[in-house]
Amino acid sequence: MQIADFTFEPERLATPVPIWRATCPVSDWQEVAHAVAASGGRLVSLWGSDRRVRKAGGYVISAAYATAEGLLCLELRLGQQGESYPDISASFPYANRMQRTIADLLGLVAEAMEDRRPWLNHGAWPADYFPLRHEVTGKEAFPACELQDYPFVRVEGDGVHEIAVGPVHAGIIEPGHFRFSVVGEKVLRLEERLGYKHKGIDKRFEEMPAKDGYRLAGRVSGDSTVAFSWAYCMALESICNTRTPARARWLRALLLERERVANHLGDLGALANDAAFTFGLTQFMRLKEDWLRLNQHLFGHRLLMDVVIPGGVAVDLENTGISELLTQCQGIAKEVKNLRAIYENHAGLQDRFIATGRVTKELATTLGLNGFAGRASGIPVDLRADFGMAPYGGHDFKKAVHRNGDVAARVTVRFDEIAESLRLIRLFATELAPGEIVVPLEAVAETKLGAGWIEGWRGEVFVALESDGEKIQRCHCHDPSWQNWPVLEHAVIGNIVPDFPLINKSFNLSYAGPDL
Repeated sequence: MQIADFTFEPERLATPVPIWRATCPVSDWQEVAHAVAASGGRLVSLWGSDRRVRKAGGYVISAAYATAEGLLCLELRLGQQGESYPDISASFPYANRMQRTIADLLGLVAEAMEDRRPWLNHGAWPADYFPLRHEVTGKEAFPACELQDYPFVRVEGDGVHEIAVGPVHAGIIEPGHFRFSVVGEKVLRLEERLGYKHKGIDKRFEEMPAKDGYRLAGRVSGDSTVAFSWAYCMALESICNTRTPARARWLRALLLERERVANHLGDLGALANDAAFTFGLTQFMRLKEDWLRLNQHLFGHRLLMDVVIPGGVAVDLENTGISELLTQCQGIAKEVKNLRAIYENHAGLQDRFIATGRVTKELATTLGLNGFAGRASGIPVDLRADFGMAPYGGHDFKKAVHRNGDVAARVTVRFDEIAESLRLIRLFATELAPGEIVVPLEAVAETKLGAGWIEGWRGEVFVALESDGEKIQRCHCHDPSWQNWPVLEHAVIGNIVPDFPLINKSFNLSYAGPDL
């Protein structure tokens, strides 16, 4: 892999998608970010680690960059005292919240970073307490901290007022605060405040055996359990230099597509509901419920938790199960096709969808929008096709891409992805390779870095793992919502306040995924 003319020498990891790692000198840190951005690459994730307990160790800042050749994981090694490090938000504006999170969790601050407001710390711990430092147990107790006023950016002018929504919402939705600056019903600015459900997952990983970490990874964001479990297992298998059986790889892909279909079915119904078309909600939720019930019947869990395991999968498909799966796919495909025609010919629905919450390709590229929402804005990135990972490679995979970037485009991409996922599920089920579904992991003599990179239903899911195959030293899970939440703030500008739920649901981002 070549990134301009820099001095580091990347090492290829043993992963089914091309992933490299290298150590980067501090003098090149910003220049590499600029070079990646200039070449059309993107920042996938940014995180920090505390390796002071290791021999000649210290603090480390890591960045994962997506390039045309694959994923490059760079490490910037700091000293024992936790020096500051160069800010890369000039090249990737969406790095800001990740850098603020590193400051909250490790006390490492990016130099010259203008926005230093806390991101994950809502007063749950003191300002001089850093949950991811190795001396911290995570069980410390503190007296109630005085809540500090969060300095939202103020918009001033005649007729401008603020609408505060959340963080507590109706029903079971997770907490998030949205501060709207509006004139009449027109939105001038939206600023989000997230991080209310900080669960301590990163610290909890350090207490777990590596062989069990997939279960916690699968609970980072419950609607993406297959993607996170698979990414974690890919990372651990790369450390142990273990290749999963062909049948397991095909079953993993089948499960990933079932996860994708389930979420798109639910969201297409919810989008209709937000546009006062309850018929769409009832029909799609009926289809989703049937889909989840077959998950339970065939794989033991409605959301497919704990099915993807290190070395393979925990559940096989018998002939009767394959037959049930194919029958369901055929029926769902027919019903979704009919519902799509109803949606596209419903004037009231299209009036709410078209030109609402538009994100241009230029803005999407600048802010790192990824997944189906990025593809709806003309960014043709899909890891399932881009690197030919088995079993996707060689099966004429069809990317779902649109150019308008509005709610209507995101709805269209969802319909297209359902159709393609149903085709892939039928293909994977009928062409399952014979043989075993799980193999034991090979022993490892030293701590290594492993990584997993999967195209989840929402976007790119990434897991970085430091382990010797037995104990976890550090596990970092990255949800695509990190990149996509800031885009939502821009997508709503110029729209009316009542359209916010519709725009929000068209992305359907995770609150829990970026709050570990």
